[in-house]
Amino acid sequence: MSTAHVGRRLPATHDGLKVRPDRRQINWWATGLIAVLSLTILIPLYFALVTAFKTSPELAESGFALPQQFTLANFRQAWDLTDFPSRLLTSSIITVGAVVLTLLTNSMVAYALSRNLHRKSFKALYYYFLAALFIPFPIIMLPVVKETAALGIDNEAGLILIYVVYGLAFNILMYTSFLKAVPEELEESARIDGASTWTVFWKIIFPLLAPMNATVGILTALWAWNDFLLPLVILSDPGTQTLPLAQYVFQGQFNTNYPAAFASYLMAIAPMVLVYVFAQKWVISGVMRGSQR
Repeated sequence: MSTAHVGRRLPATHDGLKVRPDRRQINWWATGLIAVLSLTILIPLYFALVTAFKTSPELAESGFALPQQFTLANFRQAWDLTDFPSRLLTSSIITVGAVVLTLLTNSMVAYALSRNLHRKSFKALYYYFLAALFIPFPIIMLPVVKETAALGIDNEAGLILIYVVYGLAFNILMYTSFLKAVPEELEESARIDGASTWTVFWKIIFPLLAPMNATVGILTALWAWNDFLLPLVILSDPGTQTLPLAQYVFQGQFNTNYPAAFASYLMAIAPMVLVYVFAQKWVISGVMRGSQR
């Protein structure tokens, strides 16, 4: 070995090929930005947690400090005031119904449009649906309320249908963009083998839509579960209130019971957290299948 190589570390080799050492560096700008943005979630979450375990006088004295004594009295009060089991059941029925119907119907509409965009009538219909994205809901709120009342669907079923219809425009935009990457040769080969359009969609297209179905399902579930305005104006029976409506009981004319309100918020968040914990593997596997096509 020559003196020029003395003290120099030679690169490792594998099967005669030089392997460069891993020189990946940390992007401190991105790391700092992520840390700052994470505070916008962590700070309100911390405040909600500590508030839920405090009394009202203690909250007035120290907002962000830890409670002197952790108590579950606020959770018991929130459970009773909101009739939590009944409201949880109502919100669950509406959310599950909206997600299932949205995935089944919106995907079919998007598939029919995406495969016929070369026709002028379908293309016009496509832009007609997208135009609904630019119409604010308050403009059509009163006609929708009167129409649902006249048709007798000012209940949970009518609210589910509204979620499905109002989400159609945005979901069509996402589905059609995804379907453009699906080769039509798969469908043509299936039709040569005698498959009908329904068989092609349910056996070939719908399984390939798994990543987009996961995305649409999550967005629809979060919207239906946390929505306040639509249940407020659509549901006429006080016994069919959803969780966001029931939580409004903590808002008084002159004061607000913040400890019980935040305890109720935490109980309402818990089901969505559990759904994500159990469904994340399906979401990740769907995204991986989509990236491998």
